[in-house]
Amino acid sequence: MQRALIAVFLLCFAVSGWAQQARPKRVDLGGEGRSFLWVGNSFFYYNNSMHGHVAALGRGLAPAAPLRGVSLTISGSGADWHDIASYLKPDLIGRYWFVGDNEIVFNKPGRQFDGVIMMDCSQCPVHPQLKSVFAETMKKHSQTITSYGARPILFMSWAYKDKPEMTAQLAEAYTAIGNVNDALVIPAGLAFANSVAKRPALDLYVPDKRHPSLAGTYLAACTVFASLTKKSLVGSAYTAGLDPEVAKFLQSTAWETVQTYYGH
Repeated sequence: MQRALIAVFLLCFAVSGWAQQARPKRVDLGGEGRSFLWVGNSFFYYNNSMHGHVAALGRGLAPAAPLRGVSLTISGSGADWHDIASYLKPDLIGRYWFVGDNEIVFNKPGRQFDGVIMMDCSQCPVHPQLKSVFAETMKKHSQTITSYGARPILFMSWAYKDKPEMTAQLAEAYTAIGNVNDALVIPAGLAFANSVAKRPALDLYVPDKRHPSLAGTYLAACTVFASLTKKSLVGSAYTAGLDPEVAKFLQSTAWETVQTYYGH
C-alpha cells in the first residue's frame, strides 16, 4: 500500500515537474500546539465546520487528544480579505468558550492561539491574476502570525472534481510558499487525490464539484489532525456519522498521505 501511495504522490506532481523540486522544508510545528485559529472560506465551514471535526477526532482517541479551534471564514474569500493582525490581538478572539451545559471557560490572558491555519480561495494560488497576490498575502500573514508568537500553517486545498490537474498545481504552489515562509503545509489536496485513486466511487464532493461532501470534510479533518500532531488517528471512535469502514479508510488515507508528504 505504501508503494502505491508514493506512486500516486509522484504521479500527481509529474504534470508540473514538482517531483524534481524541493520537498516541504518544515515537517512539524516545532513544538506542541493545542489551540488553532482557522482563517479561510466555505471550504472550511461546510458540514458544520472542519475545526469541529478535528476536535472530535482527537476526543475519539484513547487517550483523548482534542485540539481547540476557532474558525473565521468569509464566503468566497481569498486570504487577502482577512485582517490577521486584528484576529490575533490578545484577549479578544478565543478568550473564552463554552463547554457542557452552556458553561463558560475563560482562557488565560494573552496570546490565544499556537498556530493559524490559512487557506486561500480554491483557485487563487494558481490563478494567473491572483497567484502573485497569494504569494504576497501569505508572506504578510506569516510575518504577522510569527510576530504574535504563533506558527503560520497553510492548508493545501484540493482539486475540483472535474479538474484533477489542479492537484499538482496547488500542491506546488502551497509547498513553495510554505518553504519561503517557514510554514507547515497540510497536504489535504494530496489526501483527496489519494482517496480518489484508491476508491473513486467514494464521492468527496457535493454536486458543485468543488465543495466537500461530509466524507471530504472528514478526510481533510483527518489530514489536519495528523499533520498537526504527527499522530495516527486510525481507530478514532469519531466517524462523523459515516460508515465505520469508510471512516477507517479515510483515517488511513490521511495518515499515509501525511507520512509520505513529510518524508517520515
